[in-house]
Amino acid sequence: MIDHTPLDATTLSAQAKKALGPGPGRMMASRGMMPLPPSDQIAVLYQLSIDADQNLATAARTTAMGLPDKLLASALADAAVDPRVLDLFAQLVGDKAVVFDALVGNNTVADSTIAYLAENGGPNEVDRISNNEQRLLRHPEIIAAMYQNKHARMSTVDRVVELAVRNHVRVPGLAAWDEIARALQGAPPSTAESDALFAAAALHEVADDPLVKGDADQVLPDQDERDLLDAKKDQQIGRLTVPGKIRLATLGNGVDRGMLIRDPLKIVAVAAIKSPGVTEFEAARYASNQSLAEDVIRYIASKREWTKLYGIKYSLCRNPKTPVTEAMRLLPFLREKDLQLLAKSRGVPSAVTAQARKLLIQRGGSSKK
Repeated sequence: MIDHTPLDATTLSAQAKKALGPGPGRMMASRGMMPLPPSDQIAVLYQLSIDADQNLATAARTTAMGLPDKLLASALADAAVDPRVLDLFAQLVGDKAVVFDALVGNNTVADSTIAYLAENGGPNEVDRISNNEQRLLRHPEIIAAMYQNKHARMSTVDRVVELAVRNHVRVPGLAAWDEIARALQGAPPSTAESDALFAAAALHEVADDPLVKGDADQVLPDQDERDLLDAKKDQQIGRLTVPGKIRLATLGNGVDRGMLIRDPLKIVAVAAIKSPGVTEFEAARYASNQSLAEDVIRYIASKREWTKLYGIKYSLCRNPKTPVTEAMRLLPFLREKDLQLLAKSRGVPSAVTAQARKLLIQRGGSSKK
């Protein structure tokens, strides 16, 4: 991200310096009441937008957002404009078509500004950004931003991911990058149908599962309605391509993850557990689920922020799919009554039950209680 620091006053024109000088002229300039050339106008508004005086800053930002399209198009296309100014205007009015076109066509705009536009633009805007392959490879954070934008077409995302993989560029910011990259190997080319299916799944979601969110007060629909919703969602997800499933697993809601984490393809299930949206509540439910892929359970066990929770520690120790080394690491943190249950359990590896007995003896307890 670009720091919006003050511009060097020596680089400003005489007119801009006058507008920014002491006196009432500053407030007039913040309201767009001083006649200035377009490039000076946006430079002055930028400088005032970051002023310590909040009244000035608010007025300047309001004026900037109301500038005529013709002025914005002319000023922001100027290669002499400071990248910090371009970045601020991208944040303020980047959703305007003329602003987007001017910024994307300006070679001096910062890569991080393009990443911002890629994360927030519509499908056509993302498509245009994707055409500058040199910039994408130079700043792969743009690819990550496109991937995480639910409005980006699946075909566009597949193409830029393939570009990165082909050029041995690892895209930062995507926890499931290995699964994302591997899913493209041997996958059929994306089609308009792929785009439509992903958009339907990602943008017209079934309401979040209150059990995933831990909202005990929310009124649930009756079971028949829930079953129907789940069946529709399951059918919708089942028609996605593998890259589409992985992207939905990364970006979707708790309902999506709950379905995709049970996918028979391991790379889809692992992508679901790696999603940044997974909550501790979800992780606790998954940790006790013996039907999930072993790699999913292994990933949960490797997350120190999750295994700090006692319930997850105990669930992992009881789950036979937890790697023995991870279960052994967690056993010393269990309470005596839970160690006693594990010491008598036939559903976990013998090494785990033996270690539970050993810990009980060390604590002066008995494994026969």
